[in-house]
Amino acid sequence: MKKVLLFLVVFLWVINVRAIDLAPNAKSSIIIEASTGEVLYENNSHLKLAPASMTKMMSLLIIMESIEKGIIKMDDMITISENASKMGGSQILLETGEQMSVEDLLKGITVASGNDAVVALAETIGGTEENFVAMMNDRAREIGLTDTNFKNCHGLDEENHYSSAHDMALIAKELVEHKKILEFSSIYETYLRKGTDKQIWLVNTNKLVRFKAGVDGLKTGYTSDSGYCLTATMEKDGMRIIAVVMGEPDSNTRNSEVSSMLDYAFSQYSLKNVLSKNIPVKDIKLDKYKKKQVAIYPKKDINVVYKKLDNVPNITFDIDVDNIKNNLKENDTIGKIKIYNDNNLIDTIDLIVKENIDKLNYFELLFKNFKEIIIAK
Repeated sequence: MKKVLLFLVVFLWVINVRAIDLAPNAKSSIIIEASTGEVLYENNSHLKLAPASMTKMMSLLIIMESIEKGIIKMDDMITISENASKMGGSQILLETGEQMSVEDLLKGITVASGNDAVVALAETIGGTEENFVAMMNDRAREIGLTDTNFKNCHGLDEENHYSSAHDMALIAKELVEHKKILEFSSIYETYLRKGTDKQIWLVNTNKLVRFKAGVDGLKTGYTSDSGYCLTATMEKDGMRIIAVVMGEPDSNTRNSEVSSMLDYAFSQYSLKNVLSKNIPVKDIKLDKYKKKQVAIYPKKDINVVYKKLDNVPNITFDIDVDNIKNNLKENDTIGKIKIYNDNNLIDTIDLIVKENIDKLNYFELLFKNFKEIIIAK
């Protein structure tokens, strides 16, 4: 009997070890669900390592935010500086003085990991690469990264340039909010300068976008210091997963282990949408306003990740609306909603309005009160 019990203990231990050892050859790894940021698996995820070209995810985040703010446009033509054209490592062979559109430079970064392309856009947005790198570090602090310091925008090895699998996953979480970037990162092959004598064929450094259905990004990396790195993302059944490995021994191992990590996440976890930012949670009555009521919405979608073998989460809400005193403007915060799972608080989200509603002025309020008195009689 004791031998049987011992065998069972060892057997269960081996199963557990195998279940959590998803990337045994990586120095660091993590899986998160993109909409919630919930960690589904991690191993040494806060270890500070050279991130190689995964650095470009932060560069891409700032580039995409700059496009959405109107600082640059997709069809802007960028003149390539001597500094950008002389970048070493992976490149798209830009020449000093050449002009290329922002859109094509983005393809050069996301598909071919062009160091020259990312420097060209960094200089355009930041004025200098140094200023752009300062923007990267500022954005890292805004996101809450604690394991990251950038010294350049491309990821070539440099002293004091480091990050972690955890921080890379959080950068990727922010980046995939910009859906346009996935249109670029999912391209397996394309051409730049097509039809000219300087045409160049680009093939994605992330082979999973071709060989694993559903993978649509995001960024590879390799230097002698970093080893082989990859941040991959995949969407299936309404859930987006981000998997990161750092310090892999070769690209085949890197791709195989990330593929297994993605399979694990989708086989073990599901996502339940409990609130949508496009569906009101309540209509509240208004006094002394030009409308009698207004719909209130959660500021963002609320999702809950749960293990498929567990019960579906039992979600309840507690709505707290502020005492409204001023004119309402679109996206004004007017309260909070607390979300509970089995009576355990899991999140608190702002409640907003999606329209402008002014208060009644003195004469409008007087007329309203008079009208109500007449109707009451």
